[in-house]
Amino acid sequence: MADTEVETFAFQAEIAQLMSLIINTFYSNKEIFLRELISNASDAIDKIRYQSLTDSSVLDSGRDLEIKIIPNKSDNSLTIIDSGIGMTKADLVNNLGTIARSGTKAFMEALQAGADISMIGQFGVGFYSAYLVADRVVVTSKHNDDEQYVWESSAGGSFTVRPDHGEPIGRGTKIVLYLKEDQTEYIEERKVKEVIKKHSQFIGYPIKLVLEKEREKEVSDDEAEEEKEEKKEDGEDAEKEKPKDYVSRMKENQKDIYYITGESKEAVAHSAFVERLRKRGLEVLYMTDPIDEYATQQLREYDGKKLVCVTKEGLELPEDEDEKKAFEEKKASFEPLCKVMKDILDKKVEKVVVSNRLVDSPCCIVTSQYGWSANMERIMKAQALRDSSTMGYMAAKKHLEINPDHSICGMLRQRTEADKNDKSVKDLVQLLYETALLSSGFALEDPQVHATRIHRMIKLGLGIEEDDVPDAAAGESSSSMPTEVGGDANADDAKMEEVD
Repeated sequence: MADTEVETFAFQAEIAQLMSLIINTFYSNKEIFLRELISNASDAIDKIRYQSLTDSSVLDSGRDLEIKIIPNKSDNSLTIIDSGIGMTKADLVNNLGTIARSGTKAFMEALQAGADISMIGQFGVGFYSAYLVADRVVVTSKHNDDEQYVWESSAGGSFTVRPDHGEPIGRGTKIVLYLKEDQTEYIEERKVKEVIKKHSQFIGYPIKLVLEKEREKEVSDDEAEEEKEEKKEDGEDAEKEKPKDYVSRMKENQKDIYYITGESKEAVAHSAFVERLRKRGLEVLYMTDPIDEYATQQLREYDGKKLVCVTKEGLELPEDEDEKKAFEEKKASFEPLCKVMKDILDKKVEKVVVSNRLVDSPCCIVTSQYGWSANMERIMKAQALRDSSTMGYMAAKKHLEINPDHSICGMLRQRTEADKNDKSVKDLVQLLYETALLSSGFALEDPQVHATRIHRMIKLGLGIEEDDVPDAAAGESSSSMPTEVGGDANADDAKMEEVD
């Protein structure tokens, strides 16, 4: 092979920084690298399977859709092979080094804010977790539309790509991890099986462990395999078939596939998040199986169209120029109210912004693009062995969006314009926030505080003065109302003033 065939590329700056962070920082749960690489392999197989639904000939290069894991003690390496869609030369260059995914910077910021390395896949950069255990990574890939190529890097700021004249792999990707001296446990059969069973039980394709005696064996026993197939049929597969029909019915100016996750079909069907989309005739996929939360983290696009969660920030609906102009004007006029509401809610929300996704509701809680949805937060809170540090970081990413066309928001704006220190505004904003939490699918941290606010509103509605409260109910008076956790509200601040 001539040296001229080898091309050297510099990693994009943010990717180089991420790799340096991964290599030079101590992380205790390095084993998640295998979960990430298996997840990527499954995603690649999904893509070729989708293609085969309309063109079966794409599988002529290999019909067995599976993942193989090969530990090799002789050269201290671990190999992961998939029969997925594979990567062209351009894919290897772009996807593995020169084009930073939008999540690269966000993940580094998350790590610095206390997030766990195990969240790397949610930001779309799971491949680089390989450098948790390997000091050299070699990727061989074959796409139906290109020749076979090899990508290689020992980090250090650069990688190489060259044509591969070695053994043909048919179609798919082979990743060889040359392990660090202190990571040899990942070539032990027991350890590899343990990690796969722990982290990759919901993968919908066979995972085969190829041992030194050239024998192949399924990682899962019969019972676990049967459970895995049920999950595939009931959850992952059923939902992943939906976008095929959805795309054919998309509106002409619609760029994205919209979906919402939740506990039940009834819960999501009546959600404030689907109000405007429904009125515009835009379809929303209902994803109500717990596994859908994990599946959508990996299935980020279909047929060149992004999958967009309607409960997260950054939702862009098809709009003409007049609609865009009108919305920008509303944003500007409600900016002062948004600032006042953010000051009141303080650290409970990251920001308060004007929404274009609401019709009948005054406000809603959305999560950041890389944070958990309300449904995911519910699922994680139910986990017996949840990571408290991850909970703290991911659960904090809440944004309050207000509806500029709703009368409540309009009146609040008038109140703050007249007097931004109006005490009644503070209690009303807290009530709106807590109600938005409930209607958006979140749980209240302290339901009693919310109940006390509601009781005061009922008293106001009935014309009951605080001084009229009987001694037996004195515990509900504003002077003894519990202060919110982490708040500094005093009795005067907590008292709701009469609203005309």
